Amino acid sequence: MNFRTINLVIGREYSTRVKKKSFLILTFVVPVLFAVLCFLPSYLMLHTKEKTQQVAVIDNSGIVMPWLESGESAVYTDFSGSEADSVKASLATLGMDVLVVISPLDSAASVSVQTFSNKPAGVDFADALKSKVNKAVEDYRIRSYDIAGLDKILKDVKADIKVQEFTLGEDGRETVSESGIYMIVSMIFGMIIYMFIALFGGMVLSSVIEEKSSKVIEVIVSSVKAIDLMFGKIIGIALVALTQFLLWIILTMVLLVGANAAFGLSDMVKSADTAQMMQMAAPGMDAGVDLETLAQEGPDELSVVLTTIANIPWGKMLIAFLVFFILGYLLYASMFAAIGSAVENEADSSQLQLPATIPLVIGFFIAFIAMRNPYSAVVWWGSIIPFTSPIVMLARIPYGVPGWEIVLSAVLLLLTFMLIAWASAKIYKAGILVFGQKSTWKDLWKWLKQK
Repeated sequence: MNFRTINLVIGREYSTRVKKKSFLILTFVVPVLFAVLCFLPSYLMLHTKEKTQQVAVIDNSGIVMPWLESGESAVYTDFSGSEADSVKASLATLGMDVLVVISPLDSAASVSVQTFSNKPAGVDFADALKSKVNKAVEDYRIRSYDIAGLDKILKDVKADIKVQEFTLGEDGRETVSESGIYMIVSMIFGMIIYMFIALFGGMVLSSVIEEKSSKVIEVIVSSVKAIDLMFGKIIGIALVALTQFLLWIILTMVLLVGANAAFGLSDMVKSADTAQMMQMAAPGMDAGVDLETLAQEGPDELSVVLTTIANIPWGKMLIAFLVFFILGYLLYASMFAAIGSAVENEADSSQLQLPATIPLVIGFFIAFIAMRNPYSAVVWWGSIIPFTSPIVMLARIPYGVPGWEIVLSAVLLLLTFMLIAWASAKIYKAGILVFGQKSTWKDLWKWLKQK
């Protein structure tokens, strides 16, 4: 390989792509979408008022209506004694959105419930109604036993146990943790690395096909070796990917900070105990926990969340992200470059591309398993096998992974990339100059065996 030639190809590929309108549009549009996804749910919860539904109730059981308390989401009006068909026919005239018909009590001291509305009432309404009716029936059944104080007895024996999670550090200190936070971080990193590898690996495939179909490749190969062109193209697009990723992070953070300043989302957390939060979350401070106090009072929920976030090994996460993204991208980009060299249009590439993308998709699904069961054998092997490790290892790290496993996974990924790159270079060298035929896996194997 001629490194001077590769550098020229890298420079050409990088400068060409960063000057494209599509690069500029994606660079500025994606951070806006990320910021909206982070900001919009909180904004809607704070400022969106749910429409109050007017509900007519025909209670033939005589026990449910007292339990249907009106609130912001629904106002219940008693229409018991009215004919259901008559009310259904005049819902709009009566100013009602929903009609609820409750049957008489049956032999099992239960009821059936039917709702009628011109538009679907919604899942939240149905769930709330079901809960109220269940409570009414349960109360009736309790009273039917005619045991003095039975209601209080049942309330006293009912348990609502809260599980307090603690993580033991290497020095033996306990810190409060929350498994849900680890699952969210695991999901985010797994999805990001899957998306980036698929996106920028596909960009290599499209670039190779574009040059080959336009016959520009014949001119380029006359002055540049095919293998130098392939590696220059792969590395050039990798630099474009890293540039775009860095810009996405910076712009997203700027937008989130600006949105928070403009709309005051920080008001959501004013009720949190700031002193406790800072003491528990600040790095380097004593994170010891008074177990007896927590058992009696329970930790502040926001403090638990922030403490868990602080306990995640962010340095290891970011380094691992860069290592596994770069190596994972290089691995799949090499395969995509070889596939692109064998076809003249993207339609013909689907047959050859499928076996190369299946491992990537499998890794994505294993990452979902890792969110709930990060210590299973499937997840462990998924984080070690090179074709799935870029995604699965990133999904495992928030839960804590020994350093030797990360190093082993990265080394195997590097060695596999070198092997695949060698094979892809041989295929690329032969396939890039083949025109006018549909290449098959048999052709790729024949080119691979050529000296």
